[in-house]
Amino acid sequence: MGEPHLVGQLKQALLDKISVRSARVGVVGLGYVGLPLAEVFARAGFPVTGFDVEAGKIAMIEAGRTYIEDLTHDQIAAQVQSGRLRATTDFDGLTSMDVVVICVPTPLRKTLDPDISYVVTAAGEIRQRLRPGQLVVLESTTYPGTTDEVIQPLLEESGLRGGRDFFLAFSPERVDPSNPVFKTENTPKVVGGTSPACNEVAAAFYEAAIPQVHNVSSARSAEMVKLLENTFRLINIGLVNEFALICERLGLDVWEIIEAAATKPFGFMPFYPGPGLGGHCIPIDPHYLSWKLRSLNYFTRFIDLASEINRGMPAHVVRKLGALLNERRKPLNGSKVLLVGVAYKKNTGDTRESPALDVALLLHERGAELSYHDPHVPSFALDGEAVPSMPLSRETIAAQDAVLIITDHAGADYQAIVDHAALVFDTRNATRPFAHASANVVYL
Repeated sequence: MGEPHLVGQLKQALLDKISVRSARVGVVGLGYVGLPLAEVFARAGFPVTGFDVEAGKIAMIEAGRTYIEDLTHDQIAAQVQSGRLRATTDFDGLTSMDVVVICVPTPLRKTLDPDISYVVTAAGEIRQRLRPGQLVVLESTTYPGTTDEVIQPLLEESGLRGGRDFFLAFSPERVDPSNPVFKTENTPKVVGGTSPACNEVAAAFYEAAIPQVHNVSSARSAEMVKLLENTFRLINIGLVNEFALICERLGLDVWEIIEAAATKPFGFMPFYPGPGLGGHCIPIDPHYLSWKLRSLNYFTRFIDLASEINRGMPAHVVRKLGALLNERRKPLNGSKVLLVGVAYKKNTGDTRESPALDVALLLHERGAELSYHDPHVPSFALDGEAVPSMPLSRETIAAQDAVLIITDHAGADYQAIVDHAALVFDTRNATRPFAHASANVVYL
């Protein structure tokens, strides 16, 4: 049987608008995912409105400026000046949108249970203004079943039916902050709808701005794709972190081992150890799957073990730094320690879930006199107080009892660190080209 006449009419009307770039696009949540997505669709010729509760973000966008490092002021200004991109805190504008994309945070509670309250709130705002023929897409990472078990019933409280009166799909965000090659516009999109018609419309929407779109059979499948991608990384990083602990006990250099293993042209993919996991995705997303499976009386042992290893790395770093100082007849309590890098990954200012924050707090609790340098993070909160970044001068380096490299930003003067620090504990192998077997440099 074909689809009902009304569905076919609504679908074709929206497909026609998408094909001529007249479909009005609303993006709810203008963070690391939402603002780049809004810019890409505006650049593709669509009229785009960004919705956010933070007035400061709206003011910056309307002034043609960006707060996202992966976008330039010129990119935002070009779209604002063209009239294709605007931003507002007034959610009543959702009524006139043809497509609404939800890009709000999905954090974990302290119990490691999913917190989808931002998604539910966003869907509630859409429900109040939902009209026939609209496409709603969830991009926020979540557990399998959220789109059809939570979002669809909530939207249907409007009296409209999903797959009949409006279209609903999930398409996982794949943002990699500071990646110089893959951006929103050239990273393939996965799309899964709650019905065939929903899938067709959502795929057509993304294909209008992003060259490669891969359809899957359902919204649940699309939700699971994102969790597989990040669970793969979580487990492999957990494995290599455990190898780092093993190599330490065996007196081996884990970085040498990885470098040698990576020469194999098949069957091996290099992952690298570090002081812990950071960012919004890898430390968080797999727990959405764990939570979902616990409700089905299944326990995700690989995920839980890898998470346990990764969560223990900040404490391991602090213990090892304490032991290194002790070898030099210095207690951790009272020692001056300079952290190099507090962002969760290099060349970005994103500190979400950064292991540096855990390391800093542990060192602070043990009485270390902390300072830090990060060209991308001008200040961060430590025990409720704002701490400013210090310049990485030779005088600053020499005044420390230890320099602890947490984030390997490009452009840091690693040669100066090696030459002037009394002790360097390098958790990222950043100083290897500069150290030349220096006795004052120790690696994770």
